[in-house]
Amino acid sequence: MNKKQMMEQAREVLKIEAESILNLIPSISDDFVRAVDMIFKTKGRVIVTGIGKSGLIGKKIVATLTSTGTPAIFLHPVEGLHGDLGIVTKDDVILAISNSGETGEINSLICRTKEIGVPLIVFTGNRRSTLAGCGDIVINVGVKKEACPFNLTPTSSTTAALAMGDALAIALIGKRDFQEKDFYRFHPGGTLGQRLQARVRDIMIGGEGIPRVLTGTPFMEAVEELDRKNVGFVIITDNSNHLMGILTDGDMRRYVKRGVHFKEKIVDDLMTRKPKTIDENETVARTVERMQKDEITALVVVDENRILKGYIHLHDILGRGGTIQITISNST
Repeated sequence: MNKKQMMEQAREVLKIEAESILNLIPSISDDFVRAVDMIFKTKGRVIVTGIGKSGLIGKKIVATLTSTGTPAIFLHPVEGLHGDLGIVTKDDVILAISNSGETGEINSLICRTKEIGVPLIVFTGNRRSTLAGCGDIVINVGVKKEACPFNLTPTSSTTAALAMGDALAIALIGKRDFQEKDFYRFHPGGTLGQRLQARVRDIMIGGEGIPRVLTGTPFMEAVEELDRKNVGFVIITDNSNHLMGILTDGDMRRYVKRGVHFKEKIVDDLMTRKPKTIDENETVARTVERMQKDEITALVVVDENRILKGYIHLHDILGRGGTIQITISNST
């Protein structure tokens, strides 16, 4: 196989798998909603089971569920038949994954769990299968063909099951009103987790990076400062650095539309006098919540006396190109 053929085959694989995911959209139906509600209401955990490639997909689904607030655990069907079935209780929900729906080990396990009275959600490509017949809720994850040239190796089918698992987990995030602070609670060691754990002062832009002018500054000078710093706003303070107001590029556009003449104006005439602020000692997780609630992407940072300390932007929380380094403060 030459280079051109290799690239064409790889592109075809991606095309087939992408189409397989798009073809799942009709499967997002009342059954999917029922599955979300069933998991949301359960007092126990989601017990995910599968074997082979489906088992590997099941483990990934478990990881996604647990990291987003839904307790879940993977149960290998063979281990389940040899003692691990004891972890399953009637308060749990089982999610069984099998493209064919005729995997002997899974079906044997499900027979035992039905005796316990555990509700069953099935991901399968065969709605007429034995496994589907046992399911309380059956979600179709069938594909037209595998990406494998022999239509044998699980490729499209496992991709489809994985995508449906992601859809289920994300729907549960919305159902649970899972927030950034919750993400941090489950990801204390991750990069984003570290950012959310930090204090505003650890991430904010301060010093010469602040777009700032004094009260009484001619409006056009404020525009020049806004252009120099290029962050979408300029902050106005008094001579003692107390926060007095803010002027955004959005404000300027609105004034232009209203036909305001700027030549004789000073910033005091046009600024917003009570801008939204955040204390420098607040956590970044709470800051993100505040931005989300107020539908904004930046906040002015002040201390308890409303002395300007800097500003914080959502881009700096997430990391501009992954280059922002954070030193977690030891103080609380």
